[in-house]
Amino acid sequence: MKKSILSLALLASVGVAGLSTAAMAQEKDVFAKERFQLRVRAIGVLPDGGGSTTIGGTPDADNAVVPEFDISYFFTDHIAAELILATSPHDLSLKTATGNLDLGDTMILPPTLTLQYHFTPDQKFSPYVGAGINYTLPYNEDNGANTTALSADGSFGYALQAGTDYWLNDHWGLNLDVKKVWVDVDASVNNGAITGNVELDPWIVGAGVSYKF
Repeated sequence: MKKSILSLALLASVGVAGLSTAAMAQEKDVFAKERFQLRVRAIGVLPDGGGSTTIGGTPDADNAVVPEFDISYFFTDHIAAELILATSPHDLSLKTATGNLDLGDTMILPPTLTLQYHFTPDQKFSPYVGAGINYTLPYNEDNGANTTALSADGSFGYALQAGTDYWLNDHWGLNLDVKKVWVDVDASVNNGAITGNVELDPWIVGAGVSYKF
């Protein structure tokens, strides 16, 4: 599955470069405001949880609901690149046979870039699909009741996306969007005495407002 996702992400990267070059060749004003689309969403970041540690058990992260801002650039009527920007807080724990251990909490910054295909861009109902890449950056880590010196590394992952805009008029619309991101984070506690790999692999489910110029 991850090989397929990697292939899609690589195709997205190549497609962005190729389409950008083509657009520049065909359009004098590649920065025309009509090429841009903005969205504000409320998103649920829902980690699947999983992974392993040097003392056994299963790492887990709780869900979060946060605001998100994204910007899209349309190379053509149907092809666009979207960058999402958000940050979310997560409590980390270790599930064991005798109960859950509090590992601490961290903020996560997961900028995600996808290449999208919009099926019916000129219609009120405008669905799209996308694939791309994510970089998850943990920061502002705090120790838990059972740990000291919590530390987590950044990591790249791959993303798939599906969503739709419903346009109320020429500029404003409603948006629903779902992403699946595959990303693992290496973490350690107690000054490296315990290490682990946390498989976040979150679903990111959002709803919000779209604006096109």
